[in-house]
Amino acid sequence: MNDEEFMGLALDLARQAGAAGEVPVGAVVVLNGEVVGRGWNQPIGRHDPTSHAEVMALRDAAGQLGNYRLPGSTLYVTLEPCAMCAGAIMHARVGRVVFGARDPKTGVAGSVIDLFAETRLNHHTSIEGGILAEECGALLSGFFAARRGRSAVA
Repeated sequence: MNDEEFMGLALDLARQAGAAGEVPVGAVVVLNGEVVGRGWNQPIGRHDPTSHAEVMALRDAAGQLGNYRLPGSTLYVTLEPCAMCAGAIMHARVGRVVFGARDPKTGVAGSVIDLFAETRLNHHTSIEGGILAEECGALLSGFFAARRGRSAVA
């Protein structure tokens, strides 16, 4: 599989999050060409602010592999990571992050700041953004437009 196909799997998980009323973000962790972790946004349902898609996928991968360190892995996520997720990604020693849509409000892979390029940190993850960005962004835009429409009626 290639980057677009793995991002497609993350998009499927994002749709699952949206169907559950969560912000539609999905993520998969891939190691040696195999999906070893899956996650989608769940902070509302879990009553847990740390249940972002990336963190859930990292937790799943770490459990599957029996190791909290994931060197050589790639994390595919439909939205640019936030600061919390970037910290988790770096602590897990993820080798590469591929994201879809940019997040101009909380993205830390270049949109607001670039934590991944911070030379004072001890682990450096390579970043590639914009994979299936239009599809990822449209899913998020549609979700928030529907939410605004419901609140305008309520």
